[in-house]
Amino acid sequence: MLEPIRQVTGRAVYVPGDDIDTDRITPARYLKVVTFDGLGEALFYDERFNPDGSEKPHPLNDPRFKGARIMLVGANFGCGSSREHSPQAIYRAGFRALIGQSFAEIFFGNATTLSLACVSAAKEDILALAQAIAQDPSLEVTVDVERLEVRYRDRSFPVNLPPTAQKALVEGRWDPIADLLEAGELIDQAAARLAKAVRS
Repeated sequence: MLEPIRQVTGRAVYVPGDDIDTDRITPARYLKVVTFDGLGEALFYDERFNPDGSEKPHPLNDPRFKGARIMLVGANFGCGSSREHSPQAIYRAGFRALIGQSFAEIFFGNATTLSLACVSAAKEDILALAQAIAQDPSLEVTVDVERLEVRYRDRSFPVNLPPTAQKALVEGRWDPIADLLEAGELIDQAAARLAKAVRS
C-alpha cells in the first residue's frame, strides 16, 4: 500500500481563469522529455517567462507564494490534450492538492494516480479563499480528503471528490500500477489456476 492521502496542509496560491488547458500548463515542447524529472520547471512556462527568460507577472512567480502546496483554479482545469506531463509538472513543482470549480476528466484521473487531490468547490468559496490568501500569503490551508472540506482560519467549506478517487487516496491505493505489482503473487496464482483449468 502507498502513502494514504487523508489531508493536505500548506500555503496556497490562486491561478485564475477557466478552461486552462494542458498546452498552457505544459507547453508542447516539454513533451519530448524522456523522464518527468525536472518537469516542475516547465509549469506554465510560457505564461511565466518571456523568450529571453525574464519573468512575466504571474502568481507562481510571486515570491509571496513560493513553496505553496495547494493551487486554487477555476472551471474545467486541465482540459485539452490528454498529456500526463501536466499533472506531473504540477506535482514536481511541489503541489499536493488542487481546489477548483471542476477538472477535465482525463487530467483528473492522471492527477489522482500521482496522489494529487483534486477537489471541486463552489466558485464563491474559492474566490473567498483566494482573497484571504492575497491578504495573507502565509495563510495555512487544509484540504481534508476524508471529511471533504477545506479549512482555513476559523472558516471551512465543503468540497466534492468522486467516491472512488476519495477511497483510493485515503486508503493509499491511488496508483493502479503499484496495486498490480503488489498483487503479483495473487496474479501468478490466478494465472496458474486458469492454465490448469484450460489443460483439464
